[in-house]
This record gives sequence, C-alpha cells and structure tokens, in this order.
Amino acid sequence: MIKIAPSILSADFSCLRSELEKIEKSGADMVHLDIMDGHFVPPITIGAIVVEALRPHTKLPFDAHLMVSNPERHIESFAKAGADSITIHAEAAADLEASLARIKSLGVRAGVSINPETDESVVLNILDKVDMVLVMTVHPGYGGQKYIAGMENKVRHIREAANKLNLPLDIQVDGGINPETIKTVVSAGANVIVTGSAFFSSKDPAEFVSILRKAVME
Repeated sequence: MIKIAPSILSADFSCLRSELEKIEKSGADMVHLDIMDGHFVPPITIGAIVVEALRPHTKLPFDAHLMVSNPERHIESFAKAGADSITIHAEAAADLEASLARIKSLGVRAGVSINPETDESVVLNILDKVDMVLVMTVHPGYGGQKYIAGMENKVRHIREAANKLNLPLDIQVDGGINPETIKTVVSAGANVIVTGSAFFSSKDPAEFVSILRKAVME
C-alpha cells in the first residue's frame, strides 16, 4: 500500500493552516515539510518555529525533509517542534550514521536522502539504520520540475537490497510525480509518494489523491 505525502512547498504560504486542512481532507497520509536553508539548496523556506506552530492543527504525521547543510545542528529542534520523521541528505551530513542515530534516539523515524547525481551505493550499507530512504527524482530546491528518467533504477536497487536483508524499509520519491510517473516508481519499489504542485494545483485534491492510488492498481 502506498502512502501519499503532499508537500507544502507548493502550498499557499499565506494560509498554511487551511492548506493543512486541505491535505487532511484529501485523504493523504502525511504532510511533507521541505526545509531549505539557502545554502545546501538556493531557496529558504521554513524552520522549526513554523513546524511547531503548525503541529497543533493536524493529526497527520509531519515528514520533515531537511535540505540543509550541517543537518546535525537542526535535528533536535525539528524533533521538539513535532516532526514524526526527519530525513537528512547523505551529501550534507558530516557524520551520517551519527546523525541518523541521533534522530532515532529522539524517538523520531530516521530517513536518508540522495540527490539525482548521487549513486545509491552510498546508502546501501546503512539500510538497517534508517526507516526510510528518499530518492530525489528532481534536483532539490524547487517545485514543479519534471521527473528525471532513470531514477526508478535507484529505487529498484535499494528495494532489492532491503529485501535481501528482510528490512521493512520505506522508499520515498520526491519530484515530478503524477498519475503516469507514479506507476514507474511504485513498480520499482517505492511506497511513499511526495506530491507538490500537482496536488495543490488540482481543482479537487481528494480526487487527485484517489487518482494516484488508482493509478498504481491499473
């Protein structure tokens, strides 16, 4: 069964509380929080103070994707703010395994992300230390990008490695996901689907979520 995670990167930031309600009413499974610092990626989005302010307004899990340099400096603040899962980039962490262990020690699900140009081999030896691997299917930083063909091969290799170790690993994909590309990534082994601009630009978000779910069953 797949999980749908709308990303508030594409939401209307002037009314995030009502945008959360839109996500809840759509039948989605979690809220994807794109945290950008203007250094690891060019844009700056939101910090832990905004996450904390939003936390009381939905019961959906908060999935914090830290696209930041030195993520180890921010793990505790996002855990305290109410993140249920924290994903850090393999390219950004000074000591990746120590940072992942720190996330878990705070009672939060730990994830590791890789950019399109990063080979999946960098995470294959730490699959037993994470709850989720996020394969970026676009370059991080901006919404509305087109899915990069071939990223499903990374998903497939990671799923095969996890299966060999008998690990119940979540594999998340983020970028350019629509009713067509979702079939590609899910068939390769992804089960957590981030959707941004396609979700928030749809006239009926609940119908869009339903379309995504039905697409993988066809």
